[in-house]
Amino acid sequence: MTDTPKPTEISLHQKSRVLEISFADGAHFRLPYEFLRVYSPSAEVQGHGPGQGVLQVGKEDVNITRVDPVGNYAIQPHFDDGHDTGIYSWETLYEFGKNQEAYWNEYLEKLEAAGHQRRE
Repeated sequence: MTDTPKPTEISLHQKSRVLEISFADGAHFRLPYEFLRVYSPSAEVQGHGPGQGVLQVGKEDVNITRVDPVGNYAIQPHFDDGHDTGIYSWETLYEFGKNQEAYWNEYLEKLEAAGHQRRE
């Protein structure tokens, strides 16, 4: 069993493309859809082993069309680019929220290293 707090509220903001999530310990995060898409915990994105991840590019305008609950421990967002295999546990979402800036900077560095640029 984990000691990660449970979410108390999850909201999708379609205009700003942000998933807003509040946890029982008072933590509150705003996670852009693009961030969630490029860091999807799915095998399609992460690969099946270390170093097998697939860099996601061109996801600036991705939307989440719906979110399905997965038991009492996770959600499964459905992205409008057809991606819907990522299951985001409460631990993953909390970790993303706490370390969002570091993860985002890492993603931008990987994009640059691969010769890609984000559209603003």
